[in-house]
Amino acid sequence: MLRGVHGEKIVAAIDSAKMPETDIPRLKEALVKYDEWVKNLNEASGNTLDELIENMVSLLNDYKLYIDVDLIFDSTEDFLYRQKGQLKLDNTVIEEFMPIFVRKCIEHECGSCDVEVGSQTPTFSSVYFESSLSNPVKGGGINIKTKDQDFSMSRKLYLRSSYDPNFDAEKTVTLETHLGYVLSEMKTNLDKTMFQEASATAHDIKLAVTGAKYYLLCDYLDMTPISTTTTDIDEILITRKAKRISSNIRSAFSTSAGRVAKREWYVDYLKSNPYATDIFKRYIGHIISQLKNEELIEESVLEVGYF
Repeated sequence: MLRGVHGEKIVAAIDSAKMPETDIPRLKEALVKYDEWVKNLNEASGNTLDELIENMVSLLNDYKLYIDVDLIFDSTEDFLYRQKGQLKLDNTVIEEFMPIFVRKCIEHECGSCDVEVGSQTPTFSSVYFESSLSNPVKGGGINIKTKDQDFSMSRKLYLRSSYDPNFDAEKTVTLETHLGYVLSEMKTNLDKTMFQEASATAHDIKLAVTGAKYYLLCDYLDMTPISTTTTDIDEILITRKAKRISSNIRSAFSTSAGRVAKREWYVDYLKSNPYATDIFKRYIGHIISQLKNEELIEESVLEVGYF
């Protein structure tokens, strides 16, 4: 069965030689719930776009709570919790959710989706030529650099490079890449270092594709907010509208006994700070506005008096 980025992480965890034996049946149960979750997401519906978004975010909240609490937090072993960063069982949930979510919203509003919507798609970053005066190389030695994005909306692009104006096949190099038009990075906790890295990434993206949009999504804020106006980030969206749990509380979670003692508090914290439906509505609004951004016509501009 073909599974997405999150499903692959569950399978990899099951196959890990380091995984405690007691957690393997629990991971297999999670895989069953994952398949059901993806099926429900793909079958989600709504009479309006708002209703569709509400239904899909509800499915996200329910499943993420299961992964965070029932699978990871409730483990009697410490491996799943302590190795969260390596296993990526929790933070890939949103990565798998977003492409399904965006595609269904676009289809609801526009009837079809003529762009590729996915996660970890290598999108165009830059082009360079490995050639010199003494060593011209076919096609000038053209090469393309790409960068994987947590979420992207892109179109496949084909490039031909040749010293021959007629592009003779024997003297031509043909390459394909993806031009990313809406790109998003997703973080669980956003700190200042991540913000600076995202600013640099957004700058590189917009040098490569001037019409691209770059959004930074995070579950929790772990820094003092900084204005994005001086960066190439179009917007930062805090999907849970909450701050990260303080380190003195998190330190208790590293042992099973500490998690048992704090379970009620932790569950209440997660349920009090679910993924916010209005944030996802805002994000989709940005995307839909891009898809419906029509060419300016002089007559219509003069009629309304602005553009």
